[in-house]
Amino acid sequence: MGNRKRDLSKVLVIDVESSCWKTSPPPGQQSEIIEIGISVLDLRKKEIIKSEGIFVKPEYSEISDFCTELTTITQEQVDTGVSFYRACEVLKNLYNSENTTWASWGDYDRVQFERCCKLHKCKYPFGRTHINVKNLFALSKGLDKEVGVDIALKMMKMPFEGVHHRGVDDSINIAKLFLEIL
Repeated sequence: MGNRKRDLSKVLVIDVESSCWKTSPPPGQQSEIIEIGISVLDLRKKEIIKSEGIFVKPEYSEISDFCTELTTITQEQVDTGVSFYRACEVLKNLYNSENTTWASWGDYDRVQFERCCKLHKCKYPFGRTHINVKNLFALSKGLDKEVGVDIALKMMKMPFEGVHHRGVDDSINIAKLFLEIL
């Protein structure tokens, strides 16, 4: 952990988008994070105080047509992005991610960060505390199975804001659901 004090007044809601293909990746390519969406929840104010998306320039993949159709993210956009290492530094330095609880919808984002940290040989940017909001939502609503963000929003009679499968927009919608659970 970093040398800063643990901050329990905020939660970082993270949603990543990764390079993807309709079937298996082409030879020599592998899925990696291409956008990190961040929404900072202030638990005292019970509101989102900051949101941003960070484009990450992939080193081991190219953006497929399928990926652009799904996410709207293009090769040109990620080409202007930062390295994965730099994105992790931003999380640590600007968001105190090593000392702040973070949350995501499901476990995919956590596992993808762990995988990409190994792939890019960099330190995991978060502390040990991760909240799986997808699971928490299902538990809080007494559901038999976990559901997607879009279904959860409909259940709560809340509109989806932005573009689905865009990290920053998904992080905002997940943060709104997390606030409803709290």
